[in-house]
Amino acid sequence: MRKFRTFTSGLHRLADWLTQCRVGTVAMESTGVYWIPLYEILEQRGFEVLLVNARDVHNVRGRKTDVADCEWLRELHSVGLLRASFRPATAIVPLRSYLRQRETLVEEAATRIHRMQKALTEMNLKLHTVLTDLTGQTGLKIVRSILDGERDPERLAAHRDYRCHAAHAEIVAALTGNYRAEHLFALRQNFAAYEFLLQQIAQCDTEIEALLTTLAAQQPPPATTLPAPRRKTSSKHQPQFDIRSPLHRLTGGADLSQIASIGPQAALHLIAEIGTDMSCWPTAKHFTSGLPWHPTTKSLAGACSAPGPHPPPIGPRSSYAAAR
Repeated sequence: MRKFRTFTSGLHRLADWLTQCRVGTVAMESTGVYWIPLYEILEQRGFEVLLVNARDVHNVRGRKTDVADCEWLRELHSVGLLRASFRPATAIVPLRSYLRQRETLVEEAATRIHRMQKALTEMNLKLHTVLTDLTGQTGLKIVRSILDGERDPERLAAHRDYRCHAAHAEIVAALTGNYRAEHLFALRQNFAAYEFLLQQIAQCDTEIEALLTTLAAQQPPPATTLPAPRRKTSSKHQPQFDIRSPLHRLTGGADLSQIASIGPQAALHLIAEIGTDMSCWPTAKHFTSGLPWHPTTKSLAGACSAPGPHPPPIGPRSSYAAAR
């Protein structure tokens, strides 16, 4: 047994020691996101790494220290009692990371929209009563005009798009407000943050498109042609590039967007989370038991083993490794 620091140099020394011990497979417990650097380093060095669900290994009393847990993991793994949690193929992991980052940015953009709406409400500008979407063409033009110094409700209402259902007079009444400096300041900052987040989402889309194209190019052309889209729907924050064509090739000719309730963006998220190798699950029931929307599970992390959530994030200053 040896103790290693969790700096990168320490993790490489850990891998060197495991190599000297002629270890071929490693079991490790997930701890927040702190397991990722060690997992990736060990994987790059050629080890078979099993990410173990904490619920499977913490059912023994009296083993509450890092050292004892380390020995217990080794003992269970040596007799084949540990099952690996699911992790997609190495080539798919970057795509999953990009999409998760994009999802976070979209959520942050939604938060900024809510804060913009709050600032407008504090000034008694009731745009939410006359506009369906504050970030639509009419709403954004009005917000920009307010931030440029316009206060006349008639001029602000002139930005009304012809598709807007509210009448001109109703919009004028909604735009007659009490402009205060502190509320305008909040509106300006949140609007600037929203526009910045849109730029970051566009950058994510560029990276996702490039990676998806690269992954698809590594696969042979599918035997079947891409069918016509099941329906034409668009979302405000969906990626603005062709998803179906490269995804059709990546999946070997399957078009997941033909499934009811799954569009191109949802299909992309699904492939990014599970990959294209279905051999990890013996049957369809094993696969669906680990999905997030299954009524008895909360996470896909245990799809190949016992389903269940990851443990809460903790930050260990050192890692313990045991080899035999």
